[in-house]
Amino acid sequence: KNFSDIAIRGESLLAATEDPLLRSGIILAGANKAWSGEKIPDNIEDGILSAFEISKMDLSNTNLVVLSACETALGDIQGTEGVFGLQRAFKMAGVKNLIVSLWQVPDNETVELMTGFYSNIFKGYTIRNAFYEAQKTMRAKYSPYSWAAFVLIE
Repeated sequence: KNFSDIAIRGESLLAATEDPLLRSGIILAGANKAWSGEKIPDNIEDGILSAFEISKMDLSNTNLVVLSACETALGDIQGTEGVFGLQRAFKMAGVKNLIVSLWQVPDNETVELMTGFYSNIFKGYTIRNAFYEAQKTMRAKYSPYSWAAFVLIE
């Protein structure tokens, strides 16, 4: 069933749900149709990948997910359970390492950090060391606002 078709008491699921895993996700191609309420045929994906859907996947063979868009580490705090959002969903799915952002970071600095990170990966560094070295390079050039939003969750 398409995410956009699900309704509770006449409201869309996004508006009606208390579940933070249904209120966060990734928007993919075609989502604008589902988001605007257009009926999506049953055999077509709606382009909305919710954190709930991600949490039900088997990503246990996935070593790294990088969500370099702004604020991808955010979610809802659920008592003593911690933050529920994209980062929780990917960890529930079995992803070993995630890089996510805590706040809005300038685009150019994000590109520079990610380019440094991937360059280090291709040089054979571990994920942790590649990320640390990329951060170290950024630390020497910019204020923390420009790069420190990105965190590695292992």
